[in-house]
Amino acid sequence: MSGRFITTEDIDRDSFDWGSIGWVSRPSFTGSTGLCVMDVTLQPGGGHPFHRHPEQEEVIWVREGRIEQWLEHDKHELGPGEAVYIPTDMVHASYTVGDEPARLSVILTPTSGDDGYSVIDVFEEEPWASLR
Repeated sequence: MSGRFITTEDIDRDSFDWGSIGWVSRPSFTGSTGLCVMDVTLQPGGGHPFHRHPEQEEVIWVREGRIEQWLEHDKHELGPGEAVYIPTDMVHASYTVGDEPARLSVILTPTSGDDGYSVIDVFEEEPWASLR
């Protein structure tokens, strides 16, 4: 694997009903098998509902806006400059707070598959379906 510069135009972006992901580093793009890095925007009223990453640790760092961050049954509001560490396989969720989008830097390690990202949604299962 060799190093590379990554410009804004290089970043692939995917849109979802809760916001968007800009893929900064994943195996199919940088060749890294150690880091999956995403530039995530959560739209006002949106969020990434309860899910887990069975093979990956995660750090979510708030760059702009505010989020309601859940770690299993515990929630905490995070603002710019604040972050959360999420161990492998821990159920978590992130939701915007207020009328502004939230911009997040998200890092998962190690990578999983070509996208670098594996997720299992649990937001329709109890107790997660009743928490929010």
